[in-house]
Formats: sequence, C-alpha cells, structure tokens
Amino acid sequence: MAEAEAKQRKTLEERAQMSDLERLRHSTAHVLATAIAKLWPDAQFAYGPPTEQGFYYDVDLEHRITPEDFPAIEAEMKKVVKENQSFERLVVSRDEALTMAKSGRLAALGERETPSTFKIDLLEEIPEDEEISIYKNGDFWDLCAGPHVPRTGNCKAFKVMSVASAFYKGDANNPQLQRVYGTAFKNKTELEEHLDRLEQAKERDHRKLGKELDLFHIDEAVGQGLILWMPNGAVVRQELQTFISEELAKQGYSQVFTPHIGKLDLYRTSGHFPYYQDSQYPPLVEREQLRLLADEGCSCGELSNRLSSGDIDGFLLKPMNCPHHIKIFASRPRSYRDLPVRLAEFGTVYRWEQSGELNGMTRVRGFTQDDAHLFCTEDQVADEIMGCLSLVKTIFNTLGMEDYRVRVGLRDPDSDKFAGDPEKWDKAGAALRDAAEKLGAPFTEEPGEAAFYGPKIDFVVKDVIGREWQLGTVQVDYVLPERFDLSYIGPDNKPHRPVMIHRAPFGSMERFVGVLIEHFAGKFPTWLAPEQVRILPISEKFLDFATEVETELKSAGVRVTTDASSDKIGAKIRLAQIDKIPYMLVIGAREAESKEVSIRHRDRGDAGSCGVVAFRERLVEEIRSRSL
Repeated sequence: MAEAEAKQRKTLEERAQMSDLERLRHSTAHVLATAIAKLWPDAQFAYGPPTEQGFYYDVDLEHRITPEDFPAIEAEMKKVVKENQSFERLVVSRDEALTMAKSGRLAALGERETPSTFKIDLLEEIPEDEEISIYKNGDFWDLCAGPHVPRTGNCKAFKVMSVASAFYKGDANNPQLQRVYGTAFKNKTELEEHLDRLEQAKERDHRKLGKELDLFHIDEAVGQGLILWMPNGAVVRQELQTFISEELAKQGYSQVFTPHIGKLDLYRTSGHFPYYQDSQYPPLVEREQLRLLADEGCSCGELSNRLSSGDIDGFLLKPMNCPHHIKIFASRPRSYRDLPVRLAEFGTVYRWEQSGELNGMTRVRGFTQDDAHLFCTEDQVADEIMGCLSLVKTIFNTLGMEDYRVRVGLRDPDSDKFAGDPEKWDKAGAALRDAAEKLGAPFTEEPGEAAFYGPKIDFVVKDVIGREWQLGTVQVDYVLPERFDLSYIGPDNKPHRPVMIHRAPFGSMERFVGVLIEHFAGKFPTWLAPEQVRILPISEKFLDFATEVETELKSAGVRVTTDASSDKIGAKIRLAQIDKIPYMLVIGAREAESKEVSIRHRDRGDAGSCGVVAFRERLVEEIRSRSL
C-alpha cells in the first residue's frame, strides 16, 4: 500500500511539473483522438503523450491512415476546438475504470460493443487499491493522469505531421499500431515558425546534402552505419583534424595510435564487456577454438555465457579507446613529475546500434572519436578540466557554434549502475560543477546521467535553426585507474593512484561533420570547403590565363579547379552555386588583358575585381585565420 501511494505521488509530482507547452500538447493529443474517434468509431486507442516536438497517439484501426487523411482529421479537430469543450477530471476506483473499459466507454464516443482492450490491459497493471483519473472532453473519455488546459478552445495552433507504425508498449510481440504524430503551439505564429524550421531542416538534411555534394556514401555491400568518406568529405574531416591537432599541440598533448581490436580480458577489466554486450559487435574467437567448441556441441547461448564469464577468450572490436590508452600509460613507470600525461588519438570505435536507430552520419556503427585521456594527480584535476573546457570553447567559437549549454551528469545515489567510491564521485562532481560555473555557459545538473565510471560534462549545441545537438564531452574517472591498478610515484617516493579524464570535443568525426553539414547548409566556410575556388573562363580562348591563375593559387595551398567546359558562363556560375563553392573567378577578355580576376562570392554575389596576387593573399589569410 505504501509503495503504491509513493508511486502515485511521484506520478502526480511529475505531472505537476509539466510545462505549459507540454500541457497544451497533451490536451491537443486528446483533441486528435476525439477527431479520429469521430471519423472512425471503431478506432482503439492506446496512449497519447506529449513529446519534445509535439505529441502522438497510438491507434489500432483497420483503416490505414495516410497523409491524404490529415486534412479530414484536422477539420474534425477544428470542430472540437470550436466547441470549446471543457477538460473535466474524474477520479474513480480501478474496478469502476475496468467496468468502463469493458463496456467500450473509455477512449471512445459513447458505449460500444467492443471493449477498450488497451485500456483494460493498462488498468490490469495498476494495483487494485489505486485511484484512477479519467479526463473527459465532450463525449470522449480517456484514462489520463493529466494535467490539461481548461478547454479545447485553448488548442488553436496545431498540425497533424505524420503517421508511422509502432508496437504496443514498444514490444515486437505485441500488436502493431498506427502512431499519428502532431504538433501544437501557443499561437499560429509560433506554429508557422516551427513549420518553417522543419522545412529548413529538410533542405539542410546532411543525408541529402552529403549525396549532392559528394561528401559521404553508405553502401549496402559494406554495411549500414559504416561511412565511406568521399574525397570531398575527407577534405572536411582532415581540415578539422588538423585544426584540433594544432590546438592539442598548444596544450601539450601527445598523439598515439592504437589497434582496432583488443583482447576480451582488456574489456572485462574496464567493465565494457560483458555489461554493454548488447551494444557491441560479437567477440572474435579463434577458428580452432570454435571448432573444438562445436565438437563439444556448444550452442550459441552457451558460447555467449562462456565468453561473458571469461571461460573462453577472444577479441573485441574496440567499443572505446580508453583501455588502450590506459595500457600506454601503464607501459612504463611514471613519476609525479611526468604528470599530467595527455594522450590523444583520432581512434575508430565500433558499436552495434540497432538498424532502426541508424541515421546517416549522426548515428552509425563505426565512428572515429577525437579522443583523449589525461592522467593526473588529484590536485591537477580542476586545471585539467578547465583546459579541456577551454579547448571545446575554442572549437565551438571557431565554427560559429557559440549558442550552447552544458549538462553536468552526476551519479544517482539510489542506482547500482555506478561503480567506485561515493566520496570520490562527489569530489569529481564538485570539480565539474565548479568548471561549468567558471565556463560561464548555462548549465544544468542531471543526477543519473553520469558514465558508469564517473561524472561528466556534455555540451549541447544549438544550430542556426534552433535545433540542439549533443556533441563534446568531458568525464572524470576514479574507477578505471583502480580497475587497472594504475599508479605513479609521488614526492614521498610511494605509489599513488592517478585520476583519469576522458575528453572528446567533437564527440565523433562522423556525427560532428553531419551536424556541421546541416549547420552550414553545406556552405562550409572557406577554410573547410572541399573546393575553395572555381575558375570560370568565359570561353576556351581564356584557358591559358585560367591555368596561370590556378597554378598561382595551388602554389599557395588553395583548393582550386577550373571549369573548362563549353557551357555558357551563366550555366557555369549556376553549377558553382549548386556545388556551394565559396569563390568563383570569372575570366574574360578584360581580365586576361589586365591580369586581374572578377570575383563572385556564393552568398554576396559580385565582389569586384583585383589582381591575382592580391586575391591570393587575401584568400590565404581568410583560410589561415579560419574565418567564417
């Protein structure tokens, strides 16, 4: 009884904290369900929560809802809004609610012969002595904890967005339902702004632009979630790696390289295996050992258990770089005078993401982290964290991604997920909290969001159209140095345990480049652009001078090509605009005679004329300074 009351109280508290916009969207979900029930009275409803972008309702319905049905659904929703129905809350016993569900009264317009099967299922999971809240608008009744806006008339700015399939409770063994998505805002202006952002997002989609600009390719023969970097995309990636490598050198990092696989015992010690086995590629086992196991009649399940227990050894495609860096640190004796040791690597790791979760470059199965691990004394932790945060800040400022916030992920004291000494966790959490305050960016503390080995800071960046992306991370770790028995000799000539800091400003090269493609809409700043200049001779008569200009720019390291096709100059300019080339140099009779170039910028249009050397010097400075 006490447990049920506590659970109910927690649910009510969570509901009370629902924002005004969530409340509006939750109410609009009921308006959506009311409209669907009017159009298709045989519809069975599961549930309809608010989401970050709007709301949805899961529906069991013989009729297949398509986008062609959206105008009819919206028309019925408008009628419900115009009727200005009040949202009324009724509290009933579980038995009363079950009676209503069995009569078909819940999530329907009046009683019907068909029971409300999903509502019965949901009610049967609730303790018998628990009170149930039901919300009513007009003739539509539904199980709901609330809260809602006062009346349906408040739900004026909405739109039905899409429909998809979803298993009831997310379980493939359950019935497949139709999930109807919608969104709602306080007024039509905010709704229109949101819809405009969605249209911009379509145009900026990195999967679309990646194909158009020849940046990356995903091939079924290679495998989903495995990125093939095309030459243009490789240029962007290499420029970013060069940029961060320069910053690492300034902060005293040493670059290392490690293998793509490691022995299972390495990851058993770190804790990555078998605890995160479901998100990793299957272990690699020697053929001879597999043959012997097969002869013994070892099943796949037995093999998995024996690998997990350590009875059988093997190798693992590395899910993380940290155990390898730990072994580099431990490869020789260390003194306190050596610390901090800062090891950096653009290291490729592998995770077995579910196929339904893969998304272009932003959710993949193989990715390269701009990874680093710092080994330091406890006294050095605060300064090292600030160094990591200043590096992240430099990267974001250089790329014009200055609108970001910080999440400080802390340990949940009630969870057994987190390993190590609580006192050290608290000390590490305090160091991250202090660093976040000094950084000056908005930050929140989020208990339960730490890594299993220590608290962390995540950077959440807002792009130019207002979408948020979780990118860089900094983590403090007291656990892995303990598990690997790391030590250094202190000034007292005795061994001491170092503290480890994990740090990846980009997160992963794949995800970061995918975000950059969308942030810049494919219009990379000149220093990042795969092709920085395209020379456009008006006719073949001016190819000789075009070649001179190309040679001059290439000698300065500029990425430049010449469009020597027979197309008219207007077509050449349009193609360069489509390819999002920062600078176009138009060359005709006047330019060839004066040894100048007519400059066009992809955004600013005609930018005047100047001598080749003057343009080269100006461009080289723009590239060198990584100007936006």
